[in-house]
Amino acid sequence: MGHYEDLWYEIHADIRDKGLNKEFEAQLKKMRSQDKHKHKEVRDRWSYAHNKVIHLSEKELSNKKALN
Repeated sequence: MGHYEDLWYEIHADIRDKGLNKEFEAQLKKMRSQDKHKHKEVRDRWSYAHNKVIHLSEKELSNKKALN
């Protein structure tokens, strides 16, 4: 596998394992209409969306723990 395929596989597996498929797809869809992301390569968009979704998920989890 090439470097790109490794990255896509790792992102896909991480998102799937954490159950964040809907959030990831929604983030990618949102980015398609934003000028700053419109002309980025797919690899860069996927990396950005992955990082954002994971960060938001972890933030929500820590907020829930703080409330309990």
